[in-house]
Amino acid sequence: MSDARPYLERFFEGELAEIGGCLRCRGARVWNGGELRMAFQPIVDVARGEVFAYEALVRGAGGEPAGAVLATVTEEQLYGFDQTCRVLAIDTAQRLGLRARLSINFLPNAVYEPATCIRLTLAAAHKVGFDPQRLVFEMTEAEKIRDPQRALSIVRDYQNRGFLTAIDDFGAGYSGLNLLAEFQPQLVKLDMALVRDIDRHRARQAIVGGVLGTCSALGVRVIAEGVETRAEYDQLRAMGVTLFQGYLVARPRLEALPEPDWAALA
Repeated sequence: MSDARPYLERFFEGELAEIGGCLRCRGARVWNGGELRMAFQPIVDVARGEVFAYEALVRGAGGEPAGAVLATVTEEQLYGFDQTCRVLAIDTAQRLGLRARLSINFLPNAVYEPATCIRLTLAAAHKVGFDPQRLVFEMTEAEKIRDPQRALSIVRDYQNRGFLTAIDDFGAGYSGLNLLAEFQPQLVKLDMALVRDIDRHRARQAIVGGVLGTCSALGVRVIAEGVETRAEYDQLRAMGVTLFQGYLVARPRLEALPEPDWAALA
């Protein structure tokens, strides 16, 4: 007989209340919106010839894409959804034998107080034996940040704990350079709209060149995501990018760690 309890209750086996959490999160701790699964896609460092990290991408029970899943999440469910995705990503990655970094997307509007909201993440890593120092937290700028100061406190708290932080979808969404000026993460992921056809789009080349110069001055590494063609890769590589993610490297796979296509990058 299958266990009908929400995932977090099953994973922590009755220890959920003891782990603790912020008072505002009580009553919203467990995601009840249906089963979730994780797909993974590699981010490669072509200068070193190795996988830099695998990004965990949420999927529905039947493999439905992230957009379809996120469309069902209500404001009241944000915290439980965010916490469930973190724990599920760590649990699945460890089960698959991941040895590289694990990049997890987080919702800044779902984190009330970073030191307490991180407890389930750390407890999950401890439970399955995953080194939390291999975690990367991606904050997407596609979500409008309602409280910038709280978001800044989250990033600083995560960095102080030794986690890498990243701005996802940079160049799209709400914040752009203002977000980079305030948060200064270790990583910035260029939005795929800037990457697409960059080999024959002078305006995108100029914009990305400016971003690369700014990030270099700030000591921030740049990841080109959504790279699909060899021409895009060659252009970005010539501009100094060394971290890549996209279909040219490998497509995401559900509950698996796809091997990068190193021949396509040779």
